[in-house]
Amino acid sequence: MRILSGVKATGRPHLGNYFGAIRQFLELQSQGEGFYFVADLHALDLVRDAEKMREYALGVALDYLALGLDPEHCTLFMQSQVPEVSELMWVLGSVTPMGQLQRAHGYKDAAAKGKEVDFGLFAYPVLMAADILLYRSNVVPVGKDQKQHLELTRDLAVKFNLTYCKDFDPETGEGGALALPEGHILDDVAVVPGTDGRKMSKSYDNTIQLFASDKQVKKSIMRVVTDSTPVEDAKDPENCNVYGLLKLFLADAALAEVADQYRAGGTGYGAFKTRLLDAFHTQFDAARMRRQELLENLDYVHEVLRKGAARAREVGGEVLADVQRACGLR
Repeated sequence: MRILSGVKATGRPHLGNYFGAIRQFLELQSQGEGFYFVADLHALDLVRDAEKMREYALGVALDYLALGLDPEHCTLFMQSQVPEVSELMWVLGSVTPMGQLQRAHGYKDAAAKGKEVDFGLFAYPVLMAADILLYRSNVVPVGKDQKQHLELTRDLAVKFNLTYCKDFDPETGEGGALALPEGHILDDVAVVPGTDGRKMSKSYDNTIQLFASDKQVKKSIMRVVTDSTPVEDAKDPENCNVYGLLKLFLADAALAEVADQYRAGGTGYGAFKTRLLDAFHTQFDAARMRRQELLENLDYVHEVLRKGAARAREVGGEVLADVQRACGLR
């Protein structure tokens, strides 16, 4: 089983990224052959500063390795270091109906908000399809909000195969140059509350970063919004953002104990925030230390990425050659 996952290089990871996706991706690496890429080409529609792009892209690789990705058992690489993906994107673009791209969520949302839409945003789903199809990925773990992209990927693979591969059987998926991937929908993706109570997101500036300084992490946690219930009064844990975050860290027994403290009264929100801060450090301090060690050994990180790109090009080159032969480019 070949598993594919990518992370866009647009900033530093936060609790929402980890509990919403990264944790599941890392768990899957032991269940098959994992291909994990840093989506720096995808980030070009947002990051327009070269130094920031280099910082963010390398940062994603550091984050993945620090959090537990094992390059001995999977392949980590930069998307831009595999030029085959850009060629496959162009070939797929030649069989992509405009209407499908106009129905894509990203394009529709941007157009509805009156934003300027460039080709990078408009063609984003085609590049994503190329990412998936280039490695004959069997399983692509995605959240429900990415389901449309996966469906488009399958549609484009079928369209290409029907157009160019006379032996292709759309019922079985056999006989085509491009394999049909299956989605692994992450039904239990956690909705992580941000410091302001909305969904945690960089766009809201309400995140708790995994690898920020101790001082910044504490500052972020201590500014989680709570109500004005006095210390001595009972509190409803289910309506508290701090408790919503504690749910991500604590085992059932410990969480039940905290809930009892809420309902009993006599404990202020500051104490619960301190409990959250302690839980954060218990969960992530080993990874935070590992990231610092990697930052001091960038030769190792670059070697991991170099080997990963070589492996990705080896696999992707075979698929692209099949596509080229099918459509007459070879």
